[in-house]
Amino acid sequence: MAKHIVSGLVGCFLLIASPLTHAENAVPQPQEGNWVAPEFSFNSGEKLKDLRIHYYTLGDRSKPAVLLLHGTNQPISALLAKGFGGELFGPGQPLDSSKYFIIMPESIGSGKSSKPSDGLRMKFPQFDYNDMVQAQYRLIKEGLGISHLRLVMGYSMGGMQTWLWGEKYPGMMDALVPMASQPNELSGRNWMMRRMLIESIKNDPSWDNGNYRQQPASLKYASNMFSIATTGGTQAYQSKAPTRAQADKLIDERLAAPLTSDANDFIYIWGSSANYNAAPDLNKIKAPLLVINSADDERNPVEISTLDSDLKKLKKAELFLIPASKDTSGHGTMMSVKFYKEKLQAFLANTSK
Repeated sequence: MAKHIVSGLVGCFLLIASPLTHAENAVPQPQEGNWVAPEFSFNSGEKLKDLRIHYYTLGDRSKPAVLLLHGTNQPISALLAKGFGGELFGPGQPLDSSKYFIIMPESIGSGKSSKPSDGLRMKFPQFDYNDMVQAQYRLIKEGLGISHLRLVMGYSMGGMQTWLWGEKYPGMMDALVPMASQPNELSGRNWMMRRMLIESIKNDPSWDNGNYRQQPASLKYASNMFSIATTGGTQAYQSKAPTRAQADKLIDERLAAPLTSDANDFIYIWGSSANYNAAPDLNKIKAPLLVINSADDERNPVEISTLDSDLKKLKKAELFLIPASKDTSGHGTMMSVKFYKEKLQAFLANTSK
C-alpha cells in the first residue's frame, strides 16, 4: 500500500480508512492521516526535516473541532475503547461525533508519528512536551486549517499538554479539560520512578547505547514494574488479587504478553517530561478549565497536590476529584468515562457560546 505522507495543507485531506475498529457501532469509523512539517525546530535547538505527525479523526471537519490528547506510550486504540470512546463519541454523549470534529494526534515519539525507532535511534533530536504541543498546533493550523478549537482535552501526558495549550495559545479554545495531571513540575515519586524506568534500560548491557539488535530484556520488566507501581489503584489491585496466587497470576499474564514497545522510543517518550512545568504561567490561561483527577492517582497524590492554590490563579477553573474505590484504577481511572461523564457534559454546556 502506498504511503500517504504529504507536506502542507494537502496532506490533511488524504485520509485513509483506519484499521481500528470502534467499540460502538453508532460511532463512525475513525479516519487516519499524516501531516508532514518540512522542517521542525525543537526546544533543544536541534532541527529535523520532514517531521511526521500521524493523527486520527472522527466526524465532519465542518463541525466544531475538539483536540483529544493521549497519555504516555498509550495507543490511540485506548481512546476508542468501550469505556472511553464508547462513552464519549456516540449519539447524545459529551463528544458526540455527529456534532464535533474530533482530532486525536499521535505525539512525537509515539505510534506512527516520527520517532527514534524510525532509524535515527539515539541520534533522534531530544524532544519535550513543548515540542509535542508545537507540533500539534502546527498540525491544527497548517495541516488541518483550523483556527479555533471548541475543546482541548487530554489524559496524563495529554493532560499536562492541555495545561500548556491553555498557556501557549490562550485565545484558541473555548474550554480546557486536563485529566490525571497537575501543572507543577515532576518531582517526588513521579519523577523518581520515571528516572528508574529510563536508567533500568540504559544500564542493561544489551541496550548497547541504543544500538541493540533485539529489544533489551529489561524493557519488559521495567515497564511492568513502573505500570504496577504507578497505575491501577491500591484498592483495585487488592480486589483483583486478594491472595498471593492471584497476584502471581496477574504478574504471569503480564510477563507472558508480547512486547510491543521499542527501548529507545521508551527512553525518549518518558524522558520528554523532564522539564515540564506549567505552574509559572498559569495566569496566561483564559479559557474555562475543568481538572478531572482521581483520589487514588499514584502519580498525582492528593496528599501533596497544589491544585487548590493553583486554581485560585485562574478566573474560571474547578477540580472534579473522583473518590477512590475498588472500582477506580488509580492513574488509569480517567479511561473510564462513567466516573465523570455527567460532569463533563455539564461543563461543556456551561462553556458553550
